[in-house]
Amino acid sequence: MHFDLIDLRLFQHTLECGNITAGAQRSHLSLPAASARIRAMESSLGTPLLERNRRGVQATPAGQALLQHARLIAQQVERLQFDLGQYAQGLQGQVRLLCNTAALTEYLPELLAGFLQQYPAIDLDIHELPSLRIVQAITQGVADIGIISSAVASEHLQTLAFRDDPLVLIMPPAHPLAVDASLRFADTLGHGYVGLQADSALALHLEEQALHLGRRLQVRVRAEGFDGVIRMVAHGAGLGIVPLAAVQRWQGVLPLHSLALNEPWANRQLRLCSRDFAGLPGHAQALLDCLSAGAIAPAGAIHRQSPPRT
Repeated sequence: MHFDLIDLRLFQHTLECGNITAGAQRSHLSLPAASARIRAMESSLGTPLLERNRRGVQATPAGQALLQHARLIAQQVERLQFDLGQYAQGLQGQVRLLCNTAALTEYLPELLAGFLQQYPAIDLDIHELPSLRIVQAITQGVADIGIISSAVASEHLQTLAFRDDPLVLIMPPAHPLAVDASLRFADTLGHGYVGLQADSALALHLEEQALHLGRRLQVRVRAEGFDGVIRMVAHGAGLGIVPLAAVQRWQGVLPLHSLALNEPWANRQLRLCSRDFAGLPGHAQALLDCLSAGAIAPAGAIHRQSPPRT
């Protein structure tokens, strides 16, 4: 069995992209060269690594095992480059961070700006996703670090408290629901909402919660960002659900009534997560140190579960 780092990187890129053509482009190889490398890998092992079909490629059981090892080797190579790079004071690299809407909008801009200033040769690849999809992606090794809501199951990952981030229901003071002292999400679904953009993580999360109740969210209009939602709600466009931190910025500025939602998923905490904090590449470890140093939520101890075996 003779594989080099280019082979392993190509194989990982091919499966992440879903086809050999895109995997070759991402690996900076020609398609014939990429196809020849994959055939040589399969010949060396004596077993197929990919199942090819009209939609692209999928890993065979042997391919899935190889993918897990390829990701671990890539992480170790990145960590090696980072650690040695410190001696030359020429750090370079990219960290992939997945986060939900609240983390990206409310808490990360200043922290990430400070990180980028401290490490000018490290780039960040940030993607906004619902927390459940972040857990799935981190489990599969697609990204280094995630920031998720405590409302989703993540027992198989290691997690670290980042921020308390309760969601609150907001409305104009004259709204019919403003007289209620306590509300459940189901009580609001007969009223129109101001929503975030349809592809935002929080918008998808709220749609899923409504569907679990057998209902649909009545979105009358969509706004860009939490501030847009708050301003439209305050001027009578409908209800909204946003993080408490976003509402606090507008206290005393806009006529707004806010109310805690009586739902477990609304009383949430944001948590940093990874398959194995100690095994992160050096670039990702530097970002983790920055984010954990900026964490202000209580109970900041790491919850350590055994990472998935590879």
